[in-house]
Amino acid sequence: MNLRQLLGRIGLWLSVFVIVSPAILFFLWMASLSLKFEIDNAAYPPVFIPENFAWKNYADVFASNRFVTYFVNSLIVTGSATGLAMLVGVPAGYGIARMAAHKSAVVILIARITPGLSYLIPLFLLFQWLGLLGTLVPQVIIHLVVTVPIVIWIMIGYFETTPLELEEAALIDGATRWQVFRHVALPIAKPGLAVAFILAVIFSWNNFVFGIVLAGRETRTLPVAVYNMISFDQLSWGPLAAAALIVTAPVLLLTVLAQRQIVAGLTAGAVKGG
Repeated sequence: MNLRQLLGRIGLWLSVFVIVSPAILFFLWMASLSLKFEIDNAAYPPVFIPENFAWKNYADVFASNRFVTYFVNSLIVTGSATGLAMLVGVPAGYGIARMAAHKSAVVILIARITPGLSYLIPLFLLFQWLGLLGTLVPQVIIHLVVTVPIVIWIMIGYFETTPLELEEAALIDGATRWQVFRHVALPIAKPGLAVAFILAVIFSWNNFVFGIVLAGRETRTLPVAVYNMISFDQLSWGPLAAAALIVTAPVLLLTVLAQRQIVAGLTAGAVKGG
């Protein structure tokens, strides 16, 4: 390795460190807040590693009213929205990619970049007219507005990079288009499916506005539960940080477990043979 390559590698790692370090610092500080008593959280100078850990902050979160109910609501809403988005978005992405329907792809892109709040008011009026406000159904439906365009857009880009030769060979052997999609295209597209699934879960799980507007007292999701822990008279940083970490943990664990598929899906098509 010559000097130029060494300097380039050092510059790359320094750039990565500068970009990633604020997020790591905020995460570590939130973990520190969740393990400290309120007297340590209010101390000056700040205490990063306390002498005694306040594990009761996590116990208080789970013992708080409806937190477990909100957790189950988040699982139902995110699971349903992600499952339906994959069921609709993967075949749609395959069809758009194979038909080279560029105008349809532009429509999907517009739906992807349009803020979700643009759909909130008309859908709120529709759900109010149908009498569905306060249930989990409108949350699942409106989360599809966010998750379906993500899945379709990712799968369009991924299916465009997969080789057509295998599919053409299957068609010559007498397979139907559905059989080609199921037995040839889907197995090849596993990394892309993982990326689409993870991103759909993240965007659905972390959504706050839809939950606070459309949900009732018993049908709120976890981001709303964390927000409800903020009051005007008292703000307990320990339980609040613990609740935020609990909300983050499922998505973080899922991302760590699927990191190899995510990297493979994001880098697919980046290098092509001549």
